[in-house]
Amino acid sequence: MTESKPLTAREVNLIRIIRTTKYGEIKIIIQEGQPVRVEEIKKSIKL
Repeated sequence: MTESKPLTAREVNLIRIIRTTKYGEIKIIIQEGQPVRVEEIKKSIKL
């Protein structure tokens, strides 16, 4: 059984970013178990 922990401020911010992203792809950088940076892919061209 997994232990339930409250969300950190970084985790709450990550969820907000995911929910407000209408479409696309994001890359989440994690250090020591916490999200530290989100990279949003700006442009992709399919030929």
